[in-house]
Amino acid sequence: MIMKRRYSKQVMILLLIFISSLSVSQAQSSSRKNYWDVLSRVKFEVQQDEYGELYVPAFSKEIEELEGREIVLQGFIIPFEGMFKPKRIILSSLPVDACFFCGTGGPETVAEVYLKEEIKYTARPVRIRGKLKINKDSIEELMYVLENAVFAGYADEK
Repeated sequence: MIMKRRYSKQVMILLLIFISSLSVSQAQSSSRKNYWDVLSRVKFEVQQDEYGELYVPAFSKEIEELEGREIVLQGFIIPFEGMFKPKRIILSSLPVDACFFCGTGGPETVAEVYLKEEIKYTARPVRIRGKLKINKDSIEELMYVLENAVFAGYADEK
């Protein structure tokens, strides 16, 4: 009987350790999830306005479900003259030479970021955590906006 209790205690302890490690693993994997992959699934519909054809984003349900959620985006700070401000940056999923503004990337590869604290420019890839806003109305902002964002580390470090 004593052996049985000791054995069942050990099994319970091992089970708790296993469940705890699963929770930590899931939390880590969600902070490492590639949200750019989800955000890239936007489609564009051609519409007309007084100036001609206009490409309007049609966000998928998967993208819509991210609105208002805190996510982490990994990418490169785009150093625009007059646009780079320590609390407002443009983050690209692609390196500068391939980004939306300088290369072959589309508008779904960049996000406007409003930081809580200042950040210094770096050419290293960074991780930024913030609340996602999907811009459906303003031509003054990019399609994707991270609000109340914080620097979450360099993406090239573990």
